[in-house]
Amino acid sequence: MLKIIPAIDLKGGKCVRLEQGRIDRETVFSSDPTAVACQWEELGAELIHLVDLDGAFAGIPKNKEVIKAIRAIVRIPLQLGGGIRELKVIEEYLNLGINRIILGTAIYQNKNLLKEACARFPGQILAGIDARNGKIAIKGWSEQTELSVITLAKECAEQGAVAIIYTDILRDGMLSGINLEAIQKLARSVSIPVIASGGVAKIADIKNILSLTKDGVTGVIIGRALYEGTIDFKEALKVAREEYVG
Repeated sequence: MLKIIPAIDLKGGKCVRLEQGRIDRETVFSSDPTAVACQWEELGAELIHLVDLDGAFAGIPKNKEVIKAIRAIVRIPLQLGGGIRELKVIEEYLNLGINRIILGTAIYQNKNLLKEACARFPGQILAGIDARNGKIAIKGWSEQTELSVITLAKECAEQGAVAIIYTDILRDGMLSGINLEAIQKLARSVSIPVIASGGVAKIADIKNILSLTKDGVTGVIIGRALYEGTIDFKEALKVAREEYVG
């Protein structure tokens, strides 16, 4: 079954969305992220995707108090990424009750961290692979590398990541539709689940992603489309579940 995962991107303690990860293209959707988290839980979300955007740019956690507040008020699992680049930070967040940690830039900068984290916290570490034109971007997407998505994905799978979150940066926050071909190529290249992110704009995109469940795509993260109303969350859940049952 395809899991529909609402995203809460945190910047300055607020729920925001950036276009293509650009800090100068910010839209504030709520000044109360805890209320937003409660809303998604009440509507039937089984998992919430949290991103500390300030942390991603700074390289250290920046929205920990808000994250703690969200954890204290909702009961469903939370996965978190952004600025998590040390084992001690991973441990701190897991001790706060965060269920799954996403490593992104750290995977590229520290070749041993993912392997060590997966060994120490089995089943709780995901790899965040963020790409622009098939190449990995890091540090809040502000720096471009020449490393290919497939190469890094295979390394992450070998090192023990429980899943890969793949984000197409050029489509993220743009409501331009998903990069179906790239997602499928990635999913077919690894043996672990892949969660798609970036560009989801309408129910048709979810139906398209559903066609990739046979390739190993198990979830889709949705942000701007939910906040701007181009996708109704309950309808998205219904589509995913009906397809699964049917």
